[in-house]
Amino acid sequence: MLIKITRISLLTIHGIFSAVLLKNEIISAFFHAFFIFLRPGRLRTRLTMPKTNTVLQYDTASPDPKKWTVNCWGFPALAQEPTKKSRRQSSETNNTLPVELFKLHLADNLRNFEKPYLPNGLDYEKAISDYLSQMKPLIKEVLDKRWPGIKFTQVRFVFTVPAEWRPHTIGILQECIHKAGFTEKKQSNNNLEFITEPEAAAIYAMGKLEEHKVKAGSSFMVVDCGGGTVDLTTRTLLPDNKLSEITERTGDLCGSTYVDREFIRFLEKKLGFAAVDEFRRENYGQYQYLIHHFFCPRIKFEFIGESNDFRSIDLDIERTCPALMKYVTDETKDAMEDDDWLIEIKYDDVLAMFDKPAVEKILNLIRDQLASSKQKCSAMFLVGGFSESPYLVKKIKDAFTSVVPIITVPQNPITAVLRGAVMYGLDKAAVATRVLTMNYGVRVYPLWRSGVDPKKRKTSDGRIYKFSCLATRGREVAPDEPCSGTYYPIYPDQNAILFSVFATPRKNSRFCDEEGMRKIGELEIDIPDIEGGTDRPVEFSLMFGELLITANARNKNSRKIYTAKFAYAKNSSYFELQNDRKFKGTDLLYDSIYCYANKVEYLHIISIFFLYFILLI
Repeated sequence: MLIKITRISLLTIHGIFSAVLLKNEIISAFFHAFFIFLRPGRLRTRLTMPKTNTVLQYDTASPDPKKWTVNCWGFPALAQEPTKKSRRQSSETNNTLPVELFKLHLADNLRNFEKPYLPNGLDYEKAISDYLSQMKPLIKEVLDKRWPGIKFTQVRFVFTVPAEWRPHTIGILQECIHKAGFTEKKQSNNNLEFITEPEAAAIYAMGKLEEHKVKAGSSFMVVDCGGGTVDLTTRTLLPDNKLSEITERTGDLCGSTYVDREFIRFLEKKLGFAAVDEFRRENYGQYQYLIHHFFCPRIKFEFIGESNDFRSIDLDIERTCPALMKYVTDETKDAMEDDDWLIEIKYDDVLAMFDKPAVEKILNLIRDQLASSKQKCSAMFLVGGFSESPYLVKKIKDAFTSVVPIITVPQNPITAVLRGAVMYGLDKAAVATRVLTMNYGVRVYPLWRSGVDPKKRKTSDGRIYKFSCLATRGREVAPDEPCSGTYYPIYPDQNAILFSVFATPRKNSRFCDEEGMRKIGELEIDIPDIEGGTDRPVEFSLMFGELLITANARNKNSRKIYTAKFAYAKNSSYFELQNDRKFKGTDLLYDSIYCYANKVEYLHIISIFFLYFILLI
């Protein structure tokens, strides 16, 4: 149960934010030297240190990457300027290896060769789990100081995820969270929640509307420009200071790391793909230093897009990344020696690094959001680390000032998602409606109909497996609004019904084995009284108040209600039809998802928001 806040305390750590509600006291902590002051109706912040980088440095003494251990993480894991001793050493000479960008391996829409480099044998799930596990001791230390003996089962964790993540991707993250020691079970954890990054950012932006004179009834857009993903959502401010989502939240892989990638491609054209690729694999520390200590501070976040103000920048290979010199061909080496190993980076070079991989995609995402909304957009908030790029902000303002009167970057845009997630954790009622981005339904087993159903799908007992849609993509739903259907047992003596839920982005889907269809959960209910035969109605409902979907099944005869939250399984594969299998139920077969009861009370409720391993890569 929640306890009224009557007193405020303050605590800071470096790297993560937590809001703790316990015994009439709220304590705030943030692994980012980020001070949070909470008063009724107010949230004031002060940022004192740079963001925590999503980087690990492994001890690679073991030949088996599964046995690698973490030396350090975050900023200390970033490579420093090459010394005389390390100038030509490979990263593995001293049994250490930095690893980063592993979160992007969760992206479904990236082909394998497009995903960031990871050492052979190192699984990205291990990297994510290892990164999270480094946070746990620091969190536990804070909790033990305030409440000795408190258990992690009494802690509620809220993770933010990109808008475009599908349910099975969240399942992978769930397992990583479990491996890191934050939950007791892989799935079915009452102390674990998720919120999308654009929704969290929109909740934060709601507090900024008054200063821009945006009134109730007006719509606004949030563009969350992160390192890997850019996420968008359009919301309407309701009179009761709640938010209604009016378009599908969207996103794409066009964050700031894709500008970094174009810089590397620029070097590949100058020095050869094979040379740069070998350099990255054998000297990742220097490769990382090249990005974080040369390109980002000197080019990416300094570029404003004005050719008259731009001065060409020389990259000194011998000083910045000397190990790269030994991988180039003899022909390239001769040419580079003539230029003293200096590479001139011109205005057009930098422009190309921004526009094609990132800026053009972001502009198109905004255009699509504006086009899909039936209401005028009164304001646009640019948040996330990439929104600190003056060139990106300029391009957005140049393109949309004529249609959106207010385009602004709030103070400390990096922390907008973080603060919005905190607000959501303290008051979930801030979200009045959400727009579904998938079609949801259950697998059913009705009689096959001649002339209507495909003959090849007819089973041996004259039935057919179909998808029965309960909630359609684009539908605006309230958190407690049920999307329902009534179902009946197939056999007169049937004593249970197993509902399996499927999701697909495609509209008008008829079958559960169509492309894009995913199984996401199941709920079994008992119907022990067989007196009514097949005339025993069961109402099945889905509710979308959280990213973990709630399912309810109600036996209309006994009035007994069954409730579950679906904990997504990472191995939820495309459905494989089993025509010859007979099952006394709706035959909704799914073995890898677990459900849990939706009735839990906490004497201690702690919400901890892990944002930066997802957002700031």
